[in-house]
Amino acid sequence: MLKIARYALYDILRNRFVVAYGLFWVLVSMSFFNLESDPVKGMASLLNILLMALPLMSVVFASIHLYNSYEFMELVLAQPIRRSEVLLGQYSGVAGSLCASFGIGMGVPVLLYEGSLRGFLLVGCGLVLTLVFVSLAFLAAVLMRDKARGIGLALLIWFFCTILYDGLVLMGMFAFSDYPLERVILVLAFLNPVDLARIAMLLQLDAAALMGYTGALFHHFFGSALGIGLAVLLMAVWVVWPLLWALRIFQRKDL
Repeated sequence: MLKIARYALYDILRNRFVVAYGLFWVLVSMSFFNLESDPVKGMASLLNILLMALPLMSVVFASIHLYNSYEFMELVLAQPIRRSEVLLGQYSGVAGSLCASFGIGMGVPVLLYEGSLRGFLLVGCGLVLTLVFVSLAFLAAVLMRDKARGIGLALLIWFFCTILYDGLVLMGMFAFSDYPLERVILVLAFLNPVDLARIAMLLQLDAAALMGYTGALFHHFFGSALGIGLAVLLMAVWVVWPLLWALRIFQRKDL
């Protein structure tokens, strides 16, 4: 598995996407920190870009890379190597390269301008979201043999998690505004990894006060050991279950 991961990493570095990806986050981070006199405001602006751009880049690049690697994987599988090692090796190479590029690209500016817990949490949320959406991209690519359909499914997953899900939640809040929905919204937040990252950062940026009673509920729950542990556990589930599902399909799939 490590040899396959090294090959995937070398293949990604050869097309220079990782370098461009890291430079993108350097430029975006430096721009927002220099435009805002308060680093906290710069982080709030960075959060909006991160929650939209990072999942999109992760799902698109990971799905395209896996489709382009099918011939290589077929060649490797002709040897006495388990399919799980091949897929996990590809995942390790793609996720590792994207995480390293993002971690350096955003981590260095954040360390220079806001080297506090909030800054490290912002970078940490980005790293976890990278792992989540690479897993989802692998699942989409394994489910659909056709490249166009697979990339389309990956984009649909991104659209649902970043845009459509929040719209549906808001529609539900307006439709049932006469009922106490705070606890329901708290549960719904756990069903979307993007919302989990957003809430965690907003609480660190002291924006919960702008969210009224719901913000107070989030602050109370996520400020407790149970809330933090549950959030970490569910983010880990979002990383693992799509990858395990993709692995199960890949092991039974006729290549």
